Amino acid sequence: MFTLLDLVQPDTIDEAYSILMAKRNNRILGGCAFLRLGSSRIATGVELSKLNLNYITEYDEYIEIGAMTTFRDLETNAALQTYFNGVIPKAVSNIIGVQFRNVVTVGASVYSKYGFSDLIPPLLALDTEVELYKAGRMPLSEFLNKPYEKDILTKIWIKKTNACAAYQSLRNSASDFPLLNVAVSSCNQQWRIVAGATPARAVIAAKASAELTAGQLDVEKIADLAVGEHAFCTNARGTAAYRKAVCNALLTRAIREVLQCK
Repeated sequence: MFTLLDLVQPDTIDEAYSILMAKRNNRILGGCAFLRLGSSRIATGVELSKLNLNYITEYDEYIEIGAMTTFRDLETNAALQTYFNGVIPKAVSNIIGVQFRNVVTVGASVYSKYGFSDLIPPLLALDTEVELYKAGRMPLSEFLNKPYEKDILTKIWIKKTNACAAYQSLRNSASDFPLLNVAVSSCNQQWRIVAGATPARAVIAAKASAELTAGQLDVEKIADLAVGEHAFCTNARGTAAYRKAVCNALLTRAIREVLQCK
């Protein structure tokens, strides 16, 4: 459980950033669902509900999603259900329960780079960019590889393409975090293969993606290659060896699903 000494709801993003940077242990608050899992002392919590960041807007080339958009919003949005084989609603639809998904926000989940995130793998498999107040707009893959810096994630952008994508995960129970998850996409024969919850955060398997893009359609071989590009560790939810075996099986299913997608 975390301790919160003060709470503010700024009217502008400039004000929010100024308060965030005023003290080292000031923090942006999203839905706080995962923050409750740890133990931290927050001087001032900056809550962004007055900044109108809860939206999903479809443009000609992109789908723009505000940072305060909830997972339930992702799950029920008509555009996201239509594009990319509905991979994003599918990825978040089984997370614990509707009440929980009404709380968890896109910005907090992506900015925190959670290893157990169900949202990051499908976003990484698609052409996704993030926009931060200070650092600006950049590809999601670049953001995930950057060292942590205090900033405010304001929105994400998903490029509208004809990509077909699939998401697979395994949990010890329906209400648990994923023991391992994967996402695979194909757009104009350009493939991306992603695995997460290893238990580290999601990473693109570059060599396996390149082999599949080059026309190597031996699914089992591609899955083996992708597994070899990830480092698996043991924690309370599963051993490294078990995660490795699960990753192979889930990637095989996801690649086959995309191959059959029309």
